[in-house]
Amino acid sequence: MVTSILLLNIIQWITYRTRIYGLYTLYMLAWFLRVQTFGDWLPPQVSYFVRATSSMIAFYIYFDFADAFLNIRQRLPALYRLFEYIKSCLLVYIGFQAVICFVLADWHPAIYEAAFSIIRALLAIAGFYAIYELLKLKDIVSRYFVAGTLFIQIGSLISQAFSLIKPVDDLTGPFWTISLAYLQLGVVLELICFSLGLSYGQRQIAIRHAIMEQELAREREQRRREHLEAELSVQRLEQENTEVHIRALQVQVNPHFLFNSLNVLDSLIDDDPEQARVFLEELSTVYRYLLRSNKEQLTDLASELAFIQSYFNLLRTRHGSGLQLSVQVDEAYLTYQLPPLTLQLLVENAVKHNSVLPDQPLVIAIATDEEAQLSVRNNIQRKTIRVASNGVGLSNILAKYQMLGQPVPIIQEIDGQFVVTLSLISSLELRSQ
Repeated sequence: MVTSILLLNIIQWITYRTRIYGLYTLYMLAWFLRVQTFGDWLPPQVSYFVRATSSMIAFYIYFDFADAFLNIRQRLPALYRLFEYIKSCLLVYIGFQAVICFVLADWHPAIYEAAFSIIRALLAIAGFYAIYELLKLKDIVSRYFVAGTLFIQIGSLISQAFSLIKPVDDLTGPFWTISLAYLQLGVVLELICFSLGLSYGQRQIAIRHAIMEQELAREREQRRREHLEAELSVQRLEQENTEVHIRALQVQVNPHFLFNSLNVLDSLIDDDPEQARVFLEELSTVYRYLLRSNKEQLTDLASELAFIQSYFNLLRTRHGSGLQLSVQVDEAYLTYQLPPLTLQLLVENAVKHNSVLPDQPLVIAIATDEEAQLSVRNNIQRKTIRVASNGVGLSNILAKYQMLGQPVPIIQEIDGQFVVTLSLISSLELRSQ
């Protein structure tokens, strides 16, 4: 039985190539030597030495095997220190038996047996203490190990007790009268428990690996799903970008603005030809900027302000003193960027939804602050007849800022003022992107 377990473990050692199976193989080899009877074909001194030391070598390996099996070093450090001390004592004992068996000229059976009995008694005490400590570990693998250790302890004690009645080398009579049989039985039961514990532990490792594989598979699936969602978001943004361009074109060729401008121009041609010429130049400047801005994603604040001045002049020609514009922009921000036509959309939105009267002028103020924020505000004096709004102008601006990955503009009504606050984009931000 020991040979069969040994062969099975060698196969597992070759399969898994782990330290624990190597120690277990050495442990079984040591017990294999102990449970066999070599007295008939070994010299007496060698036979005595094997009998006295093979089980001690097995116990020496047992301590390292226990640490590899149950991680004693971390889980029970006090017991691990005791194991290290016992290993040192075992080395001294093995050296002592080597001197008795091979160095001394005369054979001293009394000293030999006394040393053998003492070390076995000490190991028995240490073994039961180890069992007591190992019971503190509540996992199933530890229970298998405790059961195996208990079997070898009981078998060793019964074998030692029977050896006081009948010599160990006397193999005559029924097997229950042979002391070595109890040691052999304890060894077999111990090895069975250890093998079951190793198999259970290996199965738990396999289960953990399977769970990890499932988690990795779920994580890969999650990443694939996120990747698909990201691609969908990109497609959605591209679609929004197309819609934004369409809206921008709708704003740029706004038929109402063009119709009103042509009416104003028609009336000026007869009444004031010089002003009509100036108006036509301003109108040409506005539409040239509108056509050019369709190809650009960003423009500098200086260009946008120059355009809005021309655009305001057109509006002022039509509305007169009922429309006023205030620009307070720090020159340090003139090179900062913003989406083109942003100011035009906001100014047009203010004129569209508010009354413009000489005695109640609509005042539009464009200003910057120390945090590179641009604000466009106007006093709220809504028209008596509300103008239907589809929100194209403001949604156009919000969509552009979202596509650029910039903070969304803030739209507020504060103390009778309609305020839109925008973030200006510096050249450093553009290079980092």
